Amino acid sequence: MDFLLHHMLDSSAQAFPKKEALVHAQQRLTFAQVAHQTASLAHGLRQAGLKRGDRVGIYLDTSVPQVLSIFATSQAGGVFVPINTQLFPEQIVHIASDCEIKALIVTASKLRALGDCLKQMASLAFLVVVPDDESLPQLDWPIHSFDDLCRHMPLSRADDGAIGKDLAALLYTSGSTGKPKGVMLSHGQIMAGASIVSDYLSITERDRILAVLPFSFDAGLNQLTTAFQQGSTLVLMNFVFARQIVRQLLAEKITALAGVPTLWSLLVQPSSGLHRQALPHLRYITNTGGAMPESILGQLRNCLPDTQIFLMYGLTEAFRSTYLDPNELDVRPTSMGKAIPNTEILVINDAGEACAPGEVGELVHRGPTVSMGYWQRPELTAARLRPHPLLPPGLAEKELVCYSGDLVKMDEAGFLYFVARRDAMIKSSGYRISPTEVEEVLMKSGQLQACAVIGVEDEVLGYAVKAYVVPRTEIAPDIEVLREFCSANMPRYMVPKYIETLETLPKGTSGKVNYPALRSYPGAA
Repeated sequence: MDFLLHHMLDSSAQAFPKKEALVHAQQRLTFAQVAHQTASLAHGLRQAGLKRGDRVGIYLDTSVPQVLSIFATSQAGGVFVPINTQLFPEQIVHIASDCEIKALIVTASKLRALGDCLKQMASLAFLVVVPDDESLPQLDWPIHSFDDLCRHMPLSRADDGAIGKDLAALLYTSGSTGKPKGVMLSHGQIMAGASIVSDYLSITERDRILAVLPFSFDAGLNQLTTAFQQGSTLVLMNFVFARQIVRQLLAEKITALAGVPTLWSLLVQPSSGLHRQALPHLRYITNTGGAMPESILGQLRNCLPDTQIFLMYGLTEAFRSTYLDPNELDVRPTSMGKAIPNTEILVINDAGEACAPGEVGELVHRGPTVSMGYWQRPELTAARLRPHPLLPPGLAEKELVCYSGDLVKMDEAGFLYFVARRDAMIKSSGYRISPTEVEEVLMKSGQLQACAVIGVEDEVLGYAVKAYVVPRTEIAPDIEVLREFCSANMPRYMVPKYIETLETLPKGTSGKVNYPALRSYPGAA
């Protein structure tokens, strides 16, 4: 029975030992090879002093060592903490100090880049270094070679008694305020997420999944877990240009690709070559991390007529909540869909009651993927994870559900529609305005590659609508024409008072638009 993260690797290694499991650049490993190296690395981590429940920071680019480190940490009884390589040293120190990492798996070059910041990691006991072109700096900690640890197979595997309810991972996520928080995921929650997504996407051992999202992002991590649970092949990729992704889709006969709206915006640009390239093997693509603009969706459907497109919604604290069946795209392209399997989605008003169709309320997630909360932040956890609002007293307290902070509405057929983040609604002249609705209209103008809308303080209106737009071509859009388009397609109170052109929108480490960064721009206060 598979109930721990590394069990899915063990099962696939037994079922498909010689099958290609992991591809990165020139490296190609079978499931048996991945399992062998993982077991050796897990043994090495234990020998170095890792104990059950210890946190292991994995500060590596997308690579084979990164995958091995995740499964080896699990097998050794530790808790893996994937650290996005786009973060600055001070942010990495915050994560390491916040969860008191005991070990850091890192390359020599990244170790040098951390510099004196490394000394601020008071809990750090040892380092595991993946060799690269840089030489190792002089350090006071015990240093173990990653390659050496992967070469020695233990005679037997230790069993520390871990169960599915034990903590498996910490994924650090940023909100609109404050420093990143560690979302606690148990083995059981990660396993449930892999099983559920594999169910509605029909993932099997025949699939070849291209991983372009970071594993520090829950949707990226799920690419890894679904692949290894189902015996699929996972192709890892670091890219700079969208055309590199298109070439890889063809070269590796990829059947599955997950992305965020900013990625799809790049892929539909003429320079990517997507519109010129037939991709007969690409069975499906999935979108998460924000609503996909209808204009981008339309272009993707034209470029990929035989590929299923799944629009999905989720949050790190509960993983995946909803998806839209591709057959519904023609009827309701702006819908988030319905609940994923084995999950119930509630829409709750401020009185704690179920909303009627069309009424806006907060999305509340109930199911096996609800996280354990935030690491060492009980007050924030209590605000996010609360008793079931509709169950009778005595029963409600025994089950915590996840309040998403997202405002949604449900139609008569039960399909959900995103309205706005509860803390992002713009109150202007007494009206509550959804930034998402304004963004959707702006994208329909055909002049833009991307856009983002925020509220800015205004003496008369309270808050005014401000739009940041990225032109679709090198020619900047005519702002007045764009504003006139908005006036013709939305109520006057929703039309942006300010429109500013940018070369690109700021993005977070997962590729989503960084709205807090936009709010700090000059003129946005």
